[in-house]
Amino acid sequence: MSKRRVVITGLGAVTPVGLDMPATWQAIQAGVCGIAPITRYDTTGRKVTLAAEVKGFDPEARFGKLEARHMDRFCQFALAASREALTDARFDISAANPDRCGVAVSSGIGGFETTEEAKERGLAKGYDRVSPFMIPCIIGNMAAGRVAIDAGFRGMCTCPVTACAGGGNAVGDAFHYIRDGYAEVMLCGGTEASVTPLAIGGFTSMKALHQGQDPARASIPFDAERSGFVMGEGAAVLLLEELEHAKVRGAKIYAEIVGYGATCDAYHITAPAPDGSGGAKAMTLALRDGGVSPDQVDYINAHGTSTSLNDAGETAAVKTAFGAHAHRLMMSSTKSMTGHMLGAAGAVEAAITALALHDGFVPATIHYRVPDETCDLDVVPNMGRRADIAYAMSNSLGFGGHNVSLVLQKWEA
Repeated sequence: MSKRRVVITGLGAVTPVGLDMPATWQAIQAGVCGIAPITRYDTTGRKVTLAAEVKGFDPEARFGKLEARHMDRFCQFALAASREALTDARFDISAANPDRCGVAVSSGIGGFETTEEAKERGLAKGYDRVSPFMIPCIIGNMAAGRVAIDAGFRGMCTCPVTACAGGGNAVGDAFHYIRDGYAEVMLCGGTEASVTPLAIGGFTSMKALHQGQDPARASIPFDAERSGFVMGEGAAVLLLEELEHAKVRGAKIYAEIVGYGATCDAYHITAPAPDGSGGAKAMTLALRDGGVSPDQVDYINAHGTSTSLNDAGETAAVKTAFGAHAHRLMMSSTKSMTGHMLGAAGAVEAAITALALHDGFVPATIHYRVPDETCDLDVVPNMGRRADIAYAMSNSLGFGGHNVSLVLQKWEA
């Protein structure tokens, strides 16, 4: 039986470099850095003072004062991105079967900000006085649930929680769900809002975050001077459709998703396998799933976190999966601009990869200065490139050893 084809017909995003997808993509093409001093809390005396915050997001203007108060920031981002994706796709649920429309939206941590606020209120006034909205604000699946409620999608609604690979898993799972005949339409992606004192403190204590003061030398993937990632926040949601369903309603198509691979290193709770073997297997599975040969891939949007272990391990993984072709393809990390958006990262980067194919533009790894012999591939340093790319891959890796690879193909009617 032939597999059904799945295309991307709508994109929405809220990121550190733009409050919607067009603004985000324009900034990515221009090499804009979204990293700056933290403004969401006082960093006096803290080791980490930089983050990639979403700037100028007004939840009350978008949702009204009451509804905004009943949503954690991570849910607000997801709902804004999903509404944009639906509008972008010109999708009308009244003209579709809502039981065949589903949701897969990931979050790595969920409502961290609300959790911290509730703890403080409980200490001050007693734990029986915390908000009745605390639980539905903090649980990780609530972004997916709110998206489904808002969109009227009554099919499967799920939240993959695979740390920094979650957004990639959500897109890949949605792709397979449509391809294998369980739905015609899926809203999928990831969201995160963890620029908070406790979340930053936790990542600081495990020495995962960059502790410098210069935004231009903070998130520097593949650079020999990299010293940890920069926390980012935001969301991206993609509308996926079965190809014939999209054609019938005359939808525009950004790109086609053709392959998905997911593996686990089964190695360590936070560190990736040094040889990148798990990541390499995910890439190979994704290529095989899509019937794509390694030498057909022109570009990889790397996980590229700016940590020593990740960047070296991912480079090794690409060399294993692609062989000699690894030195001919382009591989950049847009985390150099957005920071690391945790559970949202894979979704944001899948959307960027789709636009790279659609517009024929490969984003740069900005602020790259010092080459590292363990990261010796073409990382598209500092300046993006015009290039007619036919196939591209988006990689996402997460604590716990999770590895995800997506393969996308340029759409040609």
